[in-house]
Amino acid sequence: MLMIGVVVFAYVGMLALCLGLERHYKQVWGRAPAPWMRVALRSAGWSALAISLWVSGVAWGWAMGPVAWFGGISLAGFGVAMLLPYWPRLAVWLLGVLPIWGVGVVLV
Repeated sequence: MLMIGVVVFAYVGMLALCLGLERHYKQVWGRAPAPWMRVALRSAGWSALAISLWVSGVAWGWAMGPVAWFGGISLAGFGVAMLLPYWPRLAVWLLGVLPIWGVGVVLV
């Protein structure tokens, strides 16, 4: 169950890092982001990836956790890469829903 939390937080982190770039932000919202928004999205992205690493370490132990974390990041990155070009608004909508689900999975 905790591995789902790893993938969820990795997805949130990867999408936030993508939206921290001007090109992808324009693709979703049709305008350039403010400089503070780019910094906030990048900070949120790295924080979500750090949480994903922590959850992976708790789930698998610190010997195998980072390996599983790279697998979770790969799966999340593939999801972002498939959603962002075709359904960018859906990718952002999942960004709002998945953290709530991820926290629920981690706490249960």
